[in-house]
Amino acid sequence: MSALDLSPTARTRAELLGEAGTRWLDELEGIVAALAERWSITLGPAFPGANEGYVAPATTADGQDAVLKVAMPMPWRTWHGAAIERAEGRGYVQLLAADPPRDAMLMEALGPALDDHGWPVERMLATLCATLKEAWTLPIDTAPYDGRQKAHALAELIERLWRELDRPCPVAVADHARRLADRRAAAHHEDRCVHVHGDPHAANAMRVPSARPGAPSGFVFIDPDGFAAEPAYDLGVVLRDWDAELSGGDAPSLARRYCALLAEHSGADPDAIWEWGFVERVATGLYVLEHGLDWGHQKLGVAARLL
Repeated sequence: MSALDLSPTARTRAELLGEAGTRWLDELEGIVAALAERWSITLGPAFPGANEGYVAPATTADGQDAVLKVAMPMPWRTWHGAAIERAEGRGYVQLLAADPPRDAMLMEALGPALDDHGWPVERMLATLCATLKEAWTLPIDTAPYDGRQKAHALAELIERLWRELDRPCPVAVADHARRLADRRAAAHHEDRCVHVHGDPHAANAMRVPSARPGAPSGFVFIDPDGFAAEPAYDLGVVLRDWDAELSGGDAPSLARRYCALLAEHSGADPDAIWEWGFVERVATGLYVLEHGLDWGHQKLGVAARLL
């Protein structure tokens, strides 16, 4: 791949953003060139798995390994590096330089993602919980929105996409997910909120090259979409995965065991984790189908088995 190649998913996502996304695609080459000159970095080929922007390895003038990310414009955020900037490495990747108007960051280079280590699910769940506890120390006073708003947005997305995609899952699945989203909205209380990551799956947790403050688990997060919500939201995002494991055997029993482990490691309410997990599973399945990714059908199929 050439340095400015984007993954098909990233290009599709940008195009679905309409005029803003098309303009970003047209201007990307110039943006990357300007940042490379400004920060005196040499870029390697773009990472093919980056789905929300341009991400490429970089080398600084003094030989330090780094990573450049230029995020595509998303309507719900103006500066996607805000949480990373405020975290100062606590639970998150270290920021080396930033250009908020261009939504661009130069970050420390990290090792493999958690899901590339071949570990048992149980060990990954424990590691994600330990990493989230560090990330949750970020103050919530600058969070852009809250868990009640997130729940309402997910319910609306599920209703809209279920109809637009010609009902790709049973109506009972979509209806149950919307009811659970309403329950989580009603349960929102500011005094129980943390600054959640928003998308803490195992591919967003990366190993730090060496031990450092802010990374007691040995991993830190990238790509936050943070807001103020109960910790169970992030844990529900963790629970929404593991489709391969849940597709065989007794899916409800196995998913409940994963949910219990997440509650044990975090101290969060298992019922809240379960409800957020189901909502996120259905919403994610529909969302990726809208972007042309067939694995959304598997996620919706698992959701139907969990009813």
